[in-house]
Amino acid sequence: MSRVLFVVPPLTGHVNPAVGVAGELAARGHQVAIAGHTSVIGPLVPPGLRLFPLPGTTSEAENAAIVERSKGLRGPASLKFLWEEFLLPLGAAALPAIDAVVDEFRPDVLVADQQAIGAALVARRRGVRWVTLATTSAELDDPYGVLAGLGQWVADLLRGFQLAHGVSAAAAAHGDLRFSDDLVIVFSVRELLGDASRVSPSTVFVGSAAGGQRALSAPFPWDWFDEDRRAVLVSLGTVTREAGGRFLHAAAEGLLSLRDRVQAVVVAPAGLIDDLDAPDDLLVAPFVPQVELMPKLSAVVCHGGNNTVCETLAHGLPLVVAPVRDDQPIIGEQVVRSGAGLRIKFGRTGPAGVAAAVSAALDDPGYREAAGRLRDAFARAGGVVAAAEHVEKLIV
Repeated sequence: MSRVLFVVPPLTGHVNPAVGVAGELAARGHQVAIAGHTSVIGPLVPPGLRLFPLPGTTSEAENAAIVERSKGLRGPASLKFLWEEFLLPLGAAALPAIDAVVDEFRPDVLVADQQAIGAALVARRRGVRWVTLATTSAELDDPYGVLAGLGQWVADLLRGFQLAHGVSAAAAAHGDLRFSDDLVIVFSVRELLGDASRVSPSTVFVGSAAGGQRALSAPFPWDWFDEDRRAVLVSLGTVTREAGGRFLHAAAEGLLSLRDRVQAVVVAPAGLIDDLDAPDDLLVAPFVPQVELMPKLSAVVCHGGNNTVCETLAHGLPLVVAPVRDDQPIIGEQVVRSGAGLRIKFGRTGPAGVAAAVSAALDDPGYREAAGRLRDAFARAGGVVAAAEHVEKLIV
């Protein structure tokens, strides 16, 4: 029996994949713990997995202000905000607590989310074997494109972070906290990358993060579906949806125009699109059991979040993506490049545009055929079971 410590940032899309792998390792008899910010990750961690709390950097009011400031940012400004205002302060604040958790739990392997840079730094500084858990393939798919200077800025920022917190200059110059030398587990498939030649030998692609041990999923009225119509899910994830009122409303209106053959499930906070009353054609809920819904769906409209895209493609479903920021434009480009979906503009597309894109995704067999090829790739990748097996090999 080995001890495996997972460290995750306070972001739902990063916590769920880690929980899936952690649960699989626990089921195999390993002692597993998760360290994170309990106010966010507590409800996502199922009973039986030990949870170590990490400190936040701000109060709830300050967190709300940070989120509000980030909503209007796009492109390089969004990336700089992510690193300077969120990831670096969060990593620095967590360092003493992560050191204490390592002292108490004594992990054989530390599994650090790619954005949990404090955990990667502690592992490097203390000589603990560590694994990078990449919940998106964006950093492996030329994320900065023509903005090479921005990529160098991130690398320099992380090198400075290491130097400021006890890592030697030689070690800081050699390694990047986003990529473990031992093992990088990527929740995607190699077939979605534009150029896989830059991927290191220590990198493995395991497909979708769906599966493994989970907290209880959201309830859902399963008898709502009309078997004579095709169901479409509209979701902007757990972060973007709060700023997505205009888009969600346009998507709902657009799909209602197809009500003769389509039913729509729209994930939206209460009050955001409540003016649309069509109970048999439109189901609006703040949360849905997304993974369990996939077998009922014919297409998905989303923001290009990696988890949603991978879960959709793992079921062979075509996509309509409306990327907003961060890694979403890169993941959206992967979808379009693969032929498994279409891209529309988050800030400009109206009801007619959404309806046209969804109609194309449903009616053009090329999109479903491409999604079917990727479904086979995801099946071969192995998911959370494969991820757990790779961690086990590292322990041995």
